[in-house]
Amino acid sequence: MTTSSKGLFKASVVAVSVAAASSAYSAGFALNDHSATASGAALAGAAASTSDISFSFWNPALFTNAESTTFVASGAYVMPSMDVTVNSSTDATTGSLGTEATDDSVDNSLVPALYFAKPISDKTVAGISLNVPFGLSGDYGQEWSGRLHATETGIQDIALSFALAHRVSERLSVGASLQLHQAEVILESAVGAPNHPTLQEGIGRIEADATGVGFSVGVMFEPVKGTRLGAGYRSEVDFDFEGDVKYTNVTAALAANNSLENADVTDSITFPSVLTLSVEHDLSDKLTLGLSAIRTGWGSMDGINIDFDSNQANSVLSFGFEDQWMYSAGVNYVYSDKLTLRTGIAMDNSPVTDEYRSARTPDGDRKWISVGATYDFNDMTSASFAFTHVMIEDVTVNRDGSLTEDASRGTLNADYESSANVFSASVTMAF
Repeated sequence: MTTSSKGLFKASVVAVSVAAASSAYSAGFALNDHSATASGAALAGAAASTSDISFSFWNPALFTNAESTTFVASGAYVMPSMDVTVNSSTDATTGSLGTEATDDSVDNSLVPALYFAKPISDKTVAGISLNVPFGLSGDYGQEWSGRLHATETGIQDIALSFALAHRVSERLSVGASLQLHQAEVILESAVGAPNHPTLQEGIGRIEADATGVGFSVGVMFEPVKGTRLGAGYRSEVDFDFEGDVKYTNVTAALAANNSLENADVTDSITFPSVLTLSVEHDLSDKLTLGLSAIRTGWGSMDGINIDFDSNQANSVLSFGFEDQWMYSAGVNYVYSDKLTLRTGIAMDNSPVTDEYRSARTPDGDRKWISVGATYDFNDMTSASFAFTHVMIEDVTVNRDGSLTEDASRGTLNADYESSANVFSASVTMAF
């Protein structure tokens, strides 16, 4: 692949939002719907809640919410929308590629989460969880004017966690987990120079996977009755991706000019850490206020360097990501013995800077508005529901050729308008 195609692997593995704010639930390409209960209040109080064990994603100490053997199955259906207006685009020979945009370039996605907790003593709980911390996919198609920058991108990171949580006292609980991660990525783009008389263009596609290991630690403290403070930390995860690149419809001249050949590829990337700080305060017997501040260490992903097991030179793509915070506030209201209502708002800041924003990272700041509810069928079974509308800042991708990494991609100027709706549901069963 040329720099454009190589940048593929880099940009997507790291930017996963693909065509967009496809990763609607969180800035960058993190996924934040791991609990329908938490989503109903926009993650307010996520590291300090006593609601159920699904909050253990943000703070493993919250597995102590299980008083008996407990199972939670949660899922979110993310429906992103993105409108792309291409203002101009050229290939590496400065020939215009037109202003053709693309429809339906972001895909609806189902984000599952599973939790199982079993008390092994009066104070200690063992827990297992399965989550998708990072992911989503999108497809611009192979005809749009920005195809030299990106066509298809897909990524999925699945994490299996093994946790122990211990209630030190009535006021203090601690917890920790070990996480095993499996990540897969599919990256595709056009390569070449469509306006050149002999080079023309083809398609380059990368498929790669990797495993990684991470951990989390957390604490929940209730200094006074009715006020809970929580903190949880999920570590960075290092991945060494291995896979292959395959080319189709590449002319002999293009292959010779750019040393394009099917080959193995490798690259290393570090997915970011996540720090969650939360407080919950019982304003009354029925009303609880929650607040959260979540810091994602996107700065660990400053760029990518992909190595081709061929004569192609390594290709570098800069991300320029910055560490960012998400802030949320919400309330839970106990309407009756069986029904609890909740709502929340959040501001989720994007790690992408204007200088490095690309067709693979057309990311903008997000605002959430969430509502939700939990219904207790009996002492053993309950169901939670949530709806979140995500408003995403309009952004412009302006790759004007000033970055060396765009030498073979050409230029692209495009405006993005995005939003998303997320429906979440979960079932909790105690035995």
